[in-house]
This record gives sequence, C-alpha cells and structure tokens, in this order.
Amino acid sequence: MNKKILQQAQQLQARIAKIQEELDNTTVEASSGGGAVTVVITGQQRICSIKISPQALDPEDVEFLEDLVLAAVNEAITKSKELAASKLDAISGGFKIPGLM
Repeated sequence: MNKKILQQAQQLQARIAKIQEELDNTTVEASSGGGAVTVVITGQQRICSIKISPQALDPEDVEFLEDLVLAAVNEAITKSKELAASKLDAISGGFKIPGLM
C-alpha cells in the first residue's frame, strides 16, 4: 500500500475521532408544546435531559404528554443528526462514509 495513502487515512481517522469527541461534548435542544417539553441531546444522539413543565401534566390526558415527549425527542434526534452530518461533511467533502452516521 502506498505510504502516502496510509498517512492520509490515519490523518482522516484522527480528524474523525476529534469530531466525534466534539459531538459528544456538544448538545442541542428541542422542545414541543410551546416549551412544555424540552429535550437536550448530544451530537452522538445521547439524551442528556428531558424537562416537562408542570402545566403539561394532566392526569386526564396522558396521551397528550406522551405525544409532546415523542415530538420533542424526535426533533432533538433530527437536530443532533444534522449537527453531526454538517461536521462530518466538512472533512469528508460530502462523501458518505459508511459507519459514521
């Protein structure tokens, strides 16, 4: 194997590792129901917290709260994936590298 290609691959691997560490230390926030439910998630799609406003608690309408939590979690995951994709696209030149996302 060409030594230069191997060196470039190692540099790319190091940059990917750095970005993955940055993503693990970066959070995004999403909410639903006008802020009734707020989710904080890392760029690695790990949920850090879910906050529920007391006004969102209605024992007569549990389904509504479930829908709010689901919407906030899904939005947070989407934002986190977009963040990761933008950081990884910067080093991959837009190429989709299997196993990174």
